[in-house]
Amino acid sequence: MRELEVGGKTVDEAIQIALEQLGVSEDRVEVIVLKKGRSGVLGVGAEEARIRVRLLPTGGEKADVIEMAKEVVSKLIESMGLTVNLSVPQPASGELPVILNIEGDDLGILIGRRGQTLASLQYIVRLIVAEKLKMWVPINIDVAGYKKRRYEFLQNLALRLADQVKKSRRLITLEPMPADERRVIHLTLADHPDVTTQSMGEGEARRVAILLKKH
Repeated sequence: MRELEVGGKTVDEAIQIALEQLGVSEDRVEVIVLKKGRSGVLGVGAEEARIRVRLLPTGGEKADVIEMAKEVVSKLIESMGLTVNLSVPQPASGELPVILNIEGDDLGILIGRRGQTLASLQYIVRLIVAEKLKMWVPINIDVAGYKKRRYEFLQNLALRLADQVKKSRRLITLEPMPADERRVIHLTLADHPDVTTQSMGEGEARRVAILLKKH
């Protein structure tokens, strides 16, 4: 069983960093929160979150988790004065993670610039559910298929840029991305015969570089 201890500004960021390093999705790990961390005031007194991640076989019941997650999401969105429909694009039992899709009209406010509001909503829901269950559960939230479209775009972008790197033999650095989007780039090019990827930078400035493999 492979085990990894990492830190980040938040628990969610630490998890995504661990997933990048392990090259797996959230359904393949068990997460133990060692320290939740805190932002501090103007950076003073800030503490990073620390987690321990264990690589495990996939599996587990999730029907109860789905109902709890739907309840939490519904209450949060109702407090914003929005009317939406929640759907689960996977069966209510079987393997984790839990996936919830939010549908409705004029939901751009739930996505935000570059998906930042959606990322915050997902993080809050994970925290609330984790507190209720006393365990961390991978809950993925999408709004009107935004993430699916974004991930498909990033996969195609990664392949196009890989070809450019191969032809030019020069490194290409992408714009700063959240951890889950960086992981899409890493996984898309993980088995590429000519290029490799690496993350660089810190916090919100962290980005992915695509470069030639050393043969």
